[in-house]
Amino acid sequence: MCTGDNVLTARSIALQCGIFTPGGIIMEGPVFRDLNEREMLEVVPRLQVLARSSPSDKQLLVEKLKELGEIVGVTGDGTNDGPALKTADVGFSMGIAGTEVAKEASDIILMDDNFASIVKAIMWGRCVNDAVRKFLQFQISVNITAVVITFVTAVASNSETSALTAVQLLWINIIMDTFAALALATDPASPSLLDRKPDKKTAPLFSVDMYKQIFGQAIYQCIIILVFHFAGQAIFDLKDDPNDESVGLNNDTKLNTLVFNAFVFAQIFNSINSRRIDSRKNVFEGVLRNWYFIIITLLGKCTFG
Repeated sequence: MCTGDNVLTARSIALQCGIFTPGGIIMEGPVFRDLNEREMLEVVPRLQVLARSSPSDKQLLVEKLKELGEIVGVTGDGTNDGPALKTADVGFSMGIAGTEVAKEASDIILMDDNFASIVKAIMWGRCVNDAVRKFLQFQISVNITAVVITFVTAVASNSETSALTAVQLLWINIIMDTFAALALATDPASPSLLDRKPDKKTAPLFSVDMYKQIFGQAIYQCIIILVFHFAGQAIFDLKDDPNDESVGLNNDTKLNTLVFNAFVFAQIFNSINSRRIDSRKNVFEGVLRNWYFIIITLLGKCTFG
């Protein structure tokens, strides 16, 4: 909290708001600006209240936080908050009580002057970011599996035909990916998204947990589909039967149908697992709040069930 009030007033307000906690530091602006570079970088991570601060003190604090690799958000309503709002990664100004200078310097204007709107904005921002990563996790695992299966089965075939036809691959890319994007992108924001620490600017788009999920799904799917393709007739004892009611379907057609259906069911299972991009195990957390996901999953199950 940066304020122009004296240190006693600032301390009292910070205690009532829960900003000042044990282990935190309260400092006045003149003392803060007189620190050397090393002392300033040591103090900034624990600095919770900056009293009697000038506009340049607020801007200096933001700059030091950014030097430490932090993503900085500043909330202000006055003209003296302009430099800090402009320097911050995200500046929030008040739409009702804020001055025009603060509004021009900020990135986001809170139309209701409610601090709870900032929390809601962060929550939904993380939700959108997670939705993109969930879909990428699903999409890449599907494509890896499809490419490997198509290549291996085509090379192993005497006629150079793959287990998945062009029409089947097109169906997977148009239908499966579209519905999966809709299902994974409609997960509503929840307060649990605020439990984790913010990602660094240098954080990669794909986390280690996502790589595990992508390659784990791709490997298990490739093994299952290739086993079905090369050993399916022996496993399921597919033989030509003159009394079989499936007239016009030879063993190869039945096997290709089996392989394609197994691939589609594997993607339904994959879409459920893609709801998590972290190391937590409960993939059904909050699923009852997303009716789009339930309906699309059941629709896919009924279509091939």
